[in-house]
Amino acid sequence: MTSILLVDDHDLVRAGLKSILESNENFQVVAEKASGEEALEYLQTESILPNVVLMDINMPGIGGLETTKRIHHKFPDIKVIAVTALQDAPFPAQLIKAGASGYVTKGSEAREMFNAINSVLEGNQYLDHEVSGTDDNPFANLSDREMQVMLMVTQGHSNQYISDSLFLSPKTISTYRHRVFEKLNVSNDVELTHLAIRYGVIGQ
Repeated sequence: MTSILLVDDHDLVRAGLKSILESNENFQVVAEKASGEEALEYLQTESILPNVVLMDINMPGIGGLETTKRIHHKFPDIKVIAVTALQDAPFPAQLIKAGASGYVTKGSEAREMFNAINSVLEGNQYLDHEVSGTDDNPFANLSDREMQVMLMVTQGHSNQYISDSLFLSPKTISTYRHRVFEKLNVSNDVELTHLAIRYGVIGQ
């Protein structure tokens, strides 16, 4: 039996994923969490860890990218599969670099989700066939840390909040923020958010 932790900030999405997963007798959802922080707390207190974590990307707080990185560092035997509603977002490369083993969209058929889980458990990397290329997406030029800071900025978080969440100095966050603005040719948070929506990096 494959044990699975669901991490998504939407109750209905978690309920839908759980229903799909448990229609397969080989899968069991052992816990559901609404944020990366909750997921990390759960993993740190459980004696029996799940085999797989299905991780939403764009969530309040530290989000899926940073959570994936921390899980990979602290619990390297757990396979993380990123789950997103966005097909064109430039996340696959950053997530694989952060330690994710797979990347699927929320519009995937049940069979694709099952294939992804089985594939990563066999030691493979799995990329949803619906995820398109990102060569023309300017966000693809961001590093994984720049991407994480960018996502938190578009959520309206202050430099101090981002600093505390990522265990980095405010000065370092300011540097990353400046790099993001420079790479994307924007001058403020509003322009950044509009650009992120236009390229499907975040939902409207």
